[in-house]
Amino acid sequence: MNNLILFLNSFFSYIVLMAIIVCVAAAGMFVGIKCWKTKDTKEETQEAAEEKTDTAEV
Repeated sequence: MNNLILFLNSFFSYIVLMAIIVCVAAAGMFVGIKCWKTKDTKEETQEAAEEKTDTAEV
């Protein structure tokens, strides 16, 4: 019985560790996607402003 309790304790410890790793990975993906979309929007805005400036000069 003692071995079973030790096994379950170890097993649940690894399950909790796995859950923490998954949460950190998900948060990293969320932040990465958010930064990526912000960067793309900023680049599109700059390109539109450059095109507007180029057509105004011609």
